[in-house]
Amino acid sequence: MQPVIETNIKNYPLLSRGKVRDIYEISQDSLLLVTTDRVSAYDVIMPEPVPMKGWILNQITLFWMRRFTDLIPNHVISADVADYPEELQAHADDLAGRSVLAKRAKPLPIECIVRGYITGSGWKDYQATGTLCGHALPEDMQESEMFPEPLFTPSTKADLGDHDENISVAKATDLIGKELMQQVQSVSLDIYSRARDYARERGIIIADTKFEFGLTDDGLILIDEVLTPDSSRFWPMDGYRPGQGQPSFDKQYLRDWLTEIGFNKQPPAPHIPDNVLQRTFEKYAEAYERLTGQTVGA
Repeated sequence: MQPVIETNIKNYPLLSRGKVRDIYEISQDSLLLVTTDRVSAYDVIMPEPVPMKGWILNQITLFWMRRFTDLIPNHVISADVADYPEELQAHADDLAGRSVLAKRAKPLPIECIVRGYITGSGWKDYQATGTLCGHALPEDMQESEMFPEPLFTPSTKADLGDHDENISVAKATDLIGKELMQQVQSVSLDIYSRARDYARERGIIIADTKFEFGLTDDGLILIDEVLTPDSSRFWPMDGYRPGQGQPSFDKQYLRDWLTEIGFNKQPPAPHIPDNVLQRTFEKYAEAYERLTGQTVGA
């Protein structure tokens, strides 16, 4: 399977080319989402792709969405290219396994973040204030320590290249309304808790994750990616020790390499050696195989 860096489908309007996904308008009610092998770090897109990364992310999302249909509907119309419009069949090689024909929805203006462990920006906020997005926390927590209960900590949605901003539940409620906020908070915590328990049985700690939701004429649905290494922090259970940072099943290996070479976190990004790309792929593949019990590409 050849890496897919970007797609060029002339039959349909390209609505967005983000850090990872190409999104096309198929009809008034449907979109084509293509998860490419592009990889970004520190919000900068790298010049080389990570082979199979897009396939892995798409398949993990589909895996989780199927597991949570009893909690909330999702955007999937079909992930089988044979079901796509005739005009897309010429692009089947690029689309197979890494795309989804999705219901069109109006995305909520917030990202719904659930944190099970204190790390990342949450750890920094706690060190500075002793709180996290309005949540009072126990004193003397250690980095990477598990919270007594998962926390719902929404954020704003930033434009490409900018950073999301953590906000309180109260501020998020002002943006989307009380009833909708209660709904997304409840389902986010339910999905996270179920996924956390499942992943733990397979040797993975889901430290935190983000969900996105959209509105259709039929109500709220789950959209975008779900519980992937790009939208979550996955840690191996073996070797987990609070009081320090943890290794992860994602592009942390790439980030560490960029730090070692003194990357200034501004474009243009440096070219990535093959061994760094391969090691990054291996971390994504391990997450997929542990979660699904399947081999990448099988």
